[in-house]
Amino acid sequence: MSGDTNTLTRSRGAGRVVRWALALALCVWFALPLLPLVLWSFAESWTFPDPFPTAFGGRSVSAAVAFGAVPAFGRSLVLGLVVAVLATAIGALAARALTFGAVPGARLVSALLLAPVALPPFAAVLGVNVVLLRAHIPSVIGVALVLTVMALPYTAFVMRTAYGAYDPSYEEEARLLGAGRLQVLRRVHLPMIAPALARAAFLAFLVAWSDYIVTLIVGGGELVTLPLVVASAAAGLGNDAAVAVMSLAAVVPPIVLLTGVLAVGRGRRGRRRPRRPGTPVAPPALDRAPGPRSARIEDSTKEVVV
Repeated sequence: MSGDTNTLTRSRGAGRVVRWALALALCVWFALPLLPLVLWSFAESWTFPDPFPTAFGGRSVSAAVAFGAVPAFGRSLVLGLVVAVLATAIGALAARALTFGAVPGARLVSALLLAPVALPPFAAVLGVNVVLLRAHIPSVIGVALVLTVMALPYTAFVMRTAYGAYDPSYEEEARLLGAGRLQVLRRVHLPMIAPALARAAFLAFLVAWSDYIVTLIVGGGELVTLPLVVASAAAGLGNDAAVAVMSLAAVVPPIVLLTGVLAVGRGRRGRRRPRRPGTPVAPPALDRAPGPRSARIEDSTKEVVV
């Protein structure tokens, strides 16, 4: 028995070492391309064949500010958050309807949700831009709408996967205990799908944050985001340091959001506690006092056996 325990302990230790090694390798893989950007951000002079800059300074930051990087950063951030909220909400509603509801032509609806991925972006945006111009929709609103549609395939796919593993019986038990619709949504439904919502919002934010074609064509110059400023600076000569600073700034929000998404998922897993089969599980406490309906079924719902 002790030999089996030692073998199991060694196998778990080896698995942990492998996971840490893979995580370190992935971190190096993603961080290595950023090293030249960091060097360029503070390089005053870097000529061939020198492997590293020969002079360092901070003029690249002021050059990036002169290109309008700060307001463009703010506009990109607001656009990404708006698209993340809209696309996540619509994708979650569509995924729940397709998973639990009787949607007429469910396969056709699923194909339409995934259509923006299959269509060529440039051709699709040109056609949509004509429709938006004829409908007299402002450019800023048009950009947000088009990017929301482009983000729907990702949010709908993530949320449909989450709802495929969702158990509606928890909501039924909460209603039997006297919870209203808002309580069920706030105390049962949203906490259970929070990790999936975070992942979907992250993907939708990336679609809007890194977009160039839609903002350029549909925006028509009225909405200048960070990718447009970076592309404009990169097209000129002698702007390598400023482009490097703006490129590093563009990496910060996705990394921060990814950290938040991982924290949400880890917190959700940390709240789970393994239970042995047959142990009673107390239902979650609800804010509203039990009404007459819950009082009648109180004896039958005191314990829920898993």
